[in-house]
Amino acid sequence: LDPLNRYLFHSFVESPDMKNIYDGIAILDSQGQAWIQLPDWFDALNGGFRYQLTAIGKAAPNLHVADEIRDNRFRIAGGVPGIHVSWQVTGTRIDPYAEAHRIAVEENKPEAERGRYLHPEAYGADAEQGTAWARTHRAE
Repeated sequence: LDPLNRYLFHSFVESPDMKNIYDGIAILDSQGQAWIQLPDWFDALNGGFRYQLTAIGKAAPNLHVADEIRDNRFRIAGGVPGIHVSWQVTGTRIDPYAEAHRIAVEENKPEAERGRYLHPEAYGADAEQGTAWARTHRAE
């Protein structure tokens, strides 16, 4: 929320989208619900939300997302009071940097690297079959 004065560090999970993952454990209150508070910067960084809920220790067939994310929080309901719920939310980055630098999911290799592996050892191939070898031995 303050890119001029603060850094925001995240790890990542590979995906064709620039996804962020958030998760936790909630304990449902006497009404069988819980509000999940997300970081203050959550709405500014993410959109296109996906939710996962799993009741722990007993079935909760009516467990659901009662209120979708708004103002950096969402509500779980329909569970048994006191039950633990594992929750996960994913969001696709919508911050200005992400919007300006979307990744290409797939692209053709340059002609000199076609027919070669990025990591030949992972495919049981010799180093000479790698793209790095091709780049360093072009003039030979």
